[in-house]
Amino acid sequence: MIIGLFAIVSLVCKAQEHIPTIDDYKRFIKSKTMVVLEDAIMSEYNIVIKDIMARSWDITPYEVISFKQFEELKDDPDLSFLMTTVVSFAKDKTKARYNFLSLVMGEPKANVKTMPDLCSLPLSYLKVDEESYNYKLEAFILFIQNHVRNVLQNEKLIGENALKLYNAQAKGALANKTLLLVKEDLAKELRTEAAIKAVYPYKFRIVEREEIAEAIERQDPDVVFLHKVGPEGTRVNARVYKILVGAADSKLYYWNYEMMDHASDDAFQAKDFKKLK
Repeated sequence: MIIGLFAIVSLVCKAQEHIPTIDDYKRFIKSKTMVVLEDAIMSEYNIVIKDIMARSWDITPYEVISFKQFEELKDDPDLSFLMTTVVSFAKDKTKARYNFLSLVMGEPKANVKTMPDLCSLPLSYLKVDEESYNYKLEAFILFIQNHVRNVLQNEKLIGENALKLYNAQAKGALANKTLLLVKEDLAKELRTEAAIKAVYPYKFRIVEREEIAEAIERQDPDVVFLHKVGPEGTRVNARVYKILVGAADSKLYYWNYEMMDHASDDAFQAKDFKKLK
């Protein structure tokens, strides 16, 4: 498994630099999407993504391919690619690496880090086990499709910080939802119902991962769940992403990230709850 992990790191990109244009999104709608499997030995992602694509992908025709096939096909501008990528951010100066789910367009002389990036979502910090996000993948696949459709209606959603625009659209929407939270994602002082009620006025429940997976599978219209991406104790200097996603509509109800100063910053905190009111 360690050998498999090193193989992924050496094959995928260090950073994604190419901001797409509206023409790239129009080209995507006419494309065939190639779903690129990971080269990692015994990758659970490879099993999960096949089932999800068959059930939830409807925006383009698609085909499942290996990474070797991706290397052969990436120069084709009539193809799009859904794949996991290893991403780092030069401006952060931390050398932290993250695992992202990315939808990119093929182009002549393509390089993964410069291919038009239609939508990328953080899955985990690189060294964090994939079990921390695989159960949420279906909601992410639905969001990526919805995001493309939204961009075609509103070009302002293109750009590095475009996903933050969803925050304004979601204001007030959580009043009619139940927020599902996993205890380990919360700041230590917020791991009880009483503590959360003091800073958050709407419905919520602290649950196990399985309950979130079930809500996503049945596409529960009343549920929003937290997706927190951080180093999980493996380091201090890194980004922490905090994202709220609808289990049924796959909308982003909250999108934010910040750099850690202390290990305790790797959590959903009271200041995050206060922003949701």
